[in-house]
Amino acid sequence: MRKLAIATASAMLGIALSLSAAVPAAHAAGKVDCDAVMQALGQGKKAKEVASDMKISVASVYRCKRHAKQAAKAETATQKMSERAAEAGAASAAPSPSTK
Repeated sequence: MRKLAIATASAMLGIALSLSAAVPAAHAAGKVDCDAVMQALGQGKKAKEVASDMKISVASVYRCKRHAKQAAKAETATQKMSERAAEAGAASAAPSPSTK
């Protein structure tokens, strides 16, 4: 009975180690060059064509599009905030009319 428990524990440990070694490789394979994807989409290619050319999934192409859209939205929001701050700074720096 004791030998069976040791053998089972050893087998489970071996399986756990082999799976943990495979996880970093799978995670590293998930890196996609979104700049290249967006450039290809900008040239008029469809998502499926870009995915097959770059050997990535179509979902990765759509993920790059979503991230690019979010980045553009954040950029626009930042520009609007800086414009408002500049206007507020210019308004406070202007001399106020004095009434006598």
